[in-house]
Amino acid sequence: MFDMFFPDRYVASTYVIDFEKLFEEGYRGLIFDIDNTLVPHGAPADQRALSLFERLKNIGFQCCLISNNQEPRVKMFNRDIQVDYIYNAHKPSTKNYVKAMEIMGTDRSNSLFIGDQLFTDVWGAKRAGIGNILVKPIHPKEEIQIVFKRYLERIVLHFYKRSLR
Repeated sequence: MFDMFFPDRYVASTYVIDFEKLFEEGYRGLIFDIDNTLVPHGAPADQRALSLFERLKNIGFQCCLISNNQEPRVKMFNRDIQVDYIYNAHKPSTKNYVKAMEIMGTDRSNSLFIGDQLFTDVWGAKRAGIGNILVKPIHPKEEIQIVFKRYLERIVLHFYKRSLR
């Protein structure tokens, strides 16, 4: 019933993902959400995010940010990261997941999406046919509409964890 929302993988943080292993597995394009996936909501890129994207570029990944935020927010985060980005993405619409792959020169078989929300990030990636990794939110402070979605996510994650047994 809830399995259309189940992530392919669920990890504690973006920063614990073994990106070298993903590259060995054949992934070449990484699509990231920003808020609560890479930094707390509304925060600029911090040293951890800067180091991550430098590492990803050195490994050989193409990267693209897709966010439902407006351009000033995404542009501010990306100022020092310097990867491609799509703002006002309307996730879970699949259109901008596909556009991100076109920008990166990748396809569904070698692209992966990383985000912190089931009903926008993961569901959009699944609908677009892209592998996905759900990460736990970095910070508990969130906009009210996201707080409401988190209650529903807890229910889905309960069934997800039961399915792994």
